[in-house]
Amino acid sequence: MSIEVVRSALLWCTFLNYALLLVWLLLYMLPHNWLYRLWAKWFRLTLEQFDAINFTGIVLYKAGILLLNLVPYVALRIVG
Repeated sequence: MSIEVVRSALLWCTFLNYALLLVWLLLYMLPHNWLYRLWAKWFRLTLEQFDAINFTGIVLYKAGILLLNLVPYVALRIVG
């Protein structure tokens, strides 16, 4: 497997993961109350806990995208 193939795969993974992150963010922001009521049926959560869980998940997912996809892509771009 060449460096060019790995670079291309990392770039596509970055785009796809950011698209998924955008969908998560839109689903969290737009139907917020509906989503909270849906989750409240399954779990005993306050609104603050629901917001904290989603915000933490979004932040950790974004950090994972940066560390596992974007940084290796940039490093391979610099090397190659």
